[in-house]
Amino acid sequence: MSSLAPNGDGHVLELLRVQGPMGVSELGRAIQVTATAVRQRLSRLMAQGLIQREAVRAGRGRPKHRYWLTQKGLRQTGSNFVDLALALWREIGAIEDAELRQTLLRRVVKSLADRYAQQVEGETVAERMQSLSKLLGRRQVPFTRDESGELPVLTAHACPYPELAEADPGICVLEQMLFSELLGRDVKLSQCRLNGEPRCRFQPG
Repeated sequence: MSSLAPNGDGHVLELLRVQGPMGVSELGRAIQVTATAVRQRLSRLMAQGLIQREAVRAGRGRPKHRYWLTQKGLRQTGSNFVDLALALWREIGAIEDAELRQTLLRRVVKSLADRYAQQVEGETVAERMQSLSKLLGRRQVPFTRDESGELPVLTAHACPYPELAEADPGICVLEQMLFSELLGRDVKLSQCRLNGEPRCRFQPG
């Protein structure tokens, strides 16, 4: 048996999402790793608030534990509802009243910003940009910060919603609005993959 791979978190979470509560031995057999490796990964996932456990007694001896997803874990797994997101985005774009459409977009951005605001820290734009890039990284969206120029730049190395962006480049405006809200300063999209650039880059206006 081997130790868990660095990207094995998603596998464990997906198993718990699909199979329901599982024990260490069951998880070990499913992903073919040692019980020690499973326990190490489960401890990390519990520390992140993604799973919880309950002791189950069966006769004498130490109780065994069953693990299952928390509400946070459920939100983080099985949440790629691309079809739903595409349909909702198209319906927003189909609203003929421009003012109503913009109001709805601002409300969507505000809702997202409120959800992430407490996780973006720092006094300066550069500090908040660094915190934002770490937040995005935790959500498996690779962003880096570059301070080599006069203004810091946030670079996206992969699109958070590629299918949406391909269907309608206007989704980039929503992302730009969200970053502006979280950083507390207007942000402009200086480069975009959809325009043939190698990656998307956001910088303070």
